[in-house]
Amino acid sequence: MSNNKPTRPKGTRDFAPAEVSKRQYMLDKIRQVFTKFGFQPLETPAMENLSVLTGKYGDEGDKLLYKILNSGDYLAHLKHDLASYTSQTLTPEIAEKGLRYDLTVPFARYVVMNRHELTLPFRRYQIQPVWRADRPQKGRYREFVQCDADVIGTDSLLCEAEIIMMLNEIMTALGIEGYEIALNSRKLLAGLSQYLGHPDKEGPLCVAIDKLDKIGQAKVHDELRQQGFDEQALTRLTPVLDIQGSNHDKLQALGKLLTNEKAQTGLREVEEVMQITENMGGDLQHVSFDPALARGLSYYTGIIFEVRLLDGSMGSISGGGRYDNLTGVFGWPDVSGVGISLGIDRIYDVMQNRGLFPATSSQTTQVMLVNFGEENLAYVLPLLGQLRQAGIRTVLYPDNAKMKKQLSWANKNDIPLVLIAGSDEVNNRTVSLKNMKTGEQQIIPVDDVVTTIKQVS
Repeated sequence: MSNNKPTRPKGTRDFAPAEVSKRQYMLDKIRQVFTKFGFQPLETPAMENLSVLTGKYGDEGDKLLYKILNSGDYLAHLKHDLASYTSQTLTPEIAEKGLRYDLTVPFARYVVMNRHELTLPFRRYQIQPVWRADRPQKGRYREFVQCDADVIGTDSLLCEAEIIMMLNEIMTALGIEGYEIALNSRKLLAGLSQYLGHPDKEGPLCVAIDKLDKIGQAKVHDELRQQGFDEQALTRLTPVLDIQGSNHDKLQALGKLLTNEKAQTGLREVEEVMQITENMGGDLQHVSFDPALARGLSYYTGIIFEVRLLDGSMGSISGGGRYDNLTGVFGWPDVSGVGISLGIDRIYDVMQNRGLFPATSSQTTQVMLVNFGEENLAYVLPLLGQLRQAGIRTVLYPDNAKMKKQLSWANKNDIPLVLIAGSDEVNNRTVSLKNMKTGEQQIIPVDDVVTTIKQVS
């Protein structure tokens, strides 16, 4: 046998039972909110054809796609001699599929493939793992679960307002405080690009501004210089990025500064989304209009969102926005949609660090029955059945081991109650109930076991 210890791929994790229980608790809370707002569950395959994935996430995203080698002898089918290829030209010939990078593009593919069966607007949520060949670091993994909710087939700003309501409700349900929902519009950024004198450079502008909170204004300026922005443009950009005050103040100030039609439309939409949210009884105290919010993904066309923690302990924990033509790349143009994605792993880390998981979120076993071998099995097996039928999470220790070993096993597995039925108890039709936390023990009639345990658990 090899002495090499097994390892996991970098950027991936194993989840122990207690962690899985907590994740389940968190996802259940999120699911309840999605369902309450009329979203339906959807799942798509882990892999997609590369033709579906490529070109949807910008150049940066394309580099982070995990490709899956074709099965069989993939080199046998090459059109040219292997030495004549670069990694770029070789990939399309040996890999036709890739692991999904997010849930939005597979969703668009699903919508187009099922366009005749779906009734639009279609509201769906999806909770599945995605894969990115990213450099692993704190809060950033190569395999992680994404959790999306999208509405497709309407351009009503009511949907954006509902997303704000949902985000607020999810944060409340999870007990997370000290967060902000940053709001901006890609139309405003297109108008900003025009105002800076570079209407054709909206993409590079968004990619650079998106890094503002990570690299600071000076480095954003450096990046924009490399993209061909002149000094006059950078001078004009500074007051926009520096803008302060309430949401209303910022909207007013930018309205005076950016007078072109695109920017004005963007500002109007931001204002309208806030207005609709208020009219629905929504809370705007966490909503912050942020003209520097860009979200680097290339498919956003309207309102964009990001949820951040005010203490800066983590990157964004949710993001999303409006896209007007995501299905267009699959041959169905002009279908507008809007959606958000929640960073489940980051939210888990926040809840863990802040101690927000209730003790009951780890759904451990409640009761263990001690095994004394043949003499008591006929007595405890019916009891095992009754307890499980009553919905009590119960195990019978499988072997007739020493009592100390069995109790130690219960302790290590955080099982709070142990039922002991030795020969005395069997003769008297009773059981001993031992509380593993306090060490207290009581004798109870066998017929009262289910009732007693329901009272103490």
